[in-house]
Amino acid sequence: MQAEATTRPDDLRRRLAELRAAEPGLRARDAASRLGITEAELVALSGRPLRADWGALFRRLPELGEVMVLTRNEWAVHEKTGRYEDVQVSDGPVGLVVGEAIDLRLFLTRWRHAYAVTETTKAGERHSIQVFDRDGTAVHKVYLTNRSDRDAFARLVEALHDSDVTGLPEVEPWPAAASPEPDAAIDVPGFVAAWDALEDTHDFHGLLRRFRVQRVQGLRLAGRERATPVAADSVRRVLTGAAETGLPIMVFVGNAGCIQIHTGPVRKLVETGPWYNVLDPGFNLHLREDAIATAWVVRKPTRDGTVTALELFDDAGRPIAALFGKRKPGEAEDLGWRRLVESLPTAGEVGACA
Repeated sequence: MQAEATTRPDDLRRRLAELRAAEPGLRARDAASRLGITEAELVALSGRPLRADWGALFRRLPELGEVMVLTRNEWAVHEKTGRYEDVQVSDGPVGLVVGEAIDLRLFLTRWRHAYAVTETTKAGERHSIQVFDRDGTAVHKVYLTNRSDRDAFARLVEALHDSDVTGLPEVEPWPAAASPEPDAAIDVPGFVAAWDALEDTHDFHGLLRRFRVQRVQGLRLAGRERATPVAADSVRRVLTGAAETGLPIMVFVGNAGCIQIHTGPVRKLVETGPWYNVLDPGFNLHLREDAIATAWVVRKPTRDGTVTALELFDDAGRPIAALFGKRKPGEAEDLGWRRLVESLPTAGEVGACA
C-alpha cells in the first residue's frame, strides 16, 4: 500500500501531462473526471497547500488588488472581477464579502482544502488560490489578473503555506441527502402561514428546516400565488429582457460552501452549445440551459414588500441559479423587474419547456 501511495502522484502527473498534450483546452474539472480523481486531488499534484485558516486567508485577499473570483456548481459558473472589500470573515461558520464588485456569502464549515496554483497557459503564467470541499469539489477560486499585486500574492502564499501537508489530500464524500418527507407528512397550512409571515428573505432556509420541507417540494406545496412554475427557458427570457432594457438585476450562483452574487446590468448574451452565457466586462455567467429541470417565480413577503425571484433547479432539485431585481435592504422591489418575471409563461403553456 505504501508503494502505491508513493507512486500514485507521479503516475497521475504523467497521465495528466499526456491528457493535456492531447487536449490542450481541457478544463481541470473535466481532466479530473477523466483521471478518476477529484479536482482537489488534481490541483494538489502541482499546487502548494495552504493552511485551512479562512480568517487569515480572507484578511490578506484585499492585498491582492483586482482579481477574478469564480464560484460554480455543476451547471452554472459565475465569474466576477474586482477587489475584496468589506471582508467579514473570522473563525465562525459563516462569512461575508460585500464589496461593490465581489459579493459573497460563505459557509465555512464546508471548506476543507486550499492550494496556491501556478499554471502555464498560452498567455503566460496564471496564478490562483483554489479552495475545495471535504469531498474534493471546488468551492471558490481566486485568479490574479494583469492588475493584481503579484508580490502580495507571493507574500500570502509564504505566510499561509502548510508544510505539514504532503501528497494528495484526503477526500471523503458527504453523507447522502436525506429523503424528502412525503407531502402527507408536511403541515402545509402551517408552512404556508409561516411563509406569509416572513419579514426577511434570509429566513426562508430556516422556514424549510422548521417544516422539514425540501426546497422544490416547498415551492410546489406553497400555492401558485407564492411559487409559480414557469418555462425552463425563462432565464433566457429574463436575461434578454434585462439586456434590452438596461434593467439592473442580481444573479446568484452557488454551491454548499459559497454563493456569489452579481448586481448590475447584463449586456452581451451568447449561446455556445448547451451553455447560455453573459460575457460582460467584469461579469461572466455560463449556464447549462439543458440542465434546468424546473424554474419557478417565487414571491416572499418582507418588511420592504414582496421580493420576487426566478429560481432554477436541476432534476435532483439542486439549485442552479437564482435571479432577482437589483435592490438593497430597506428598498422596495423594482417594478420593472416584477413586470418582467410576471410576464413569463407558466410551465406547460404553448412554447414553454416544462
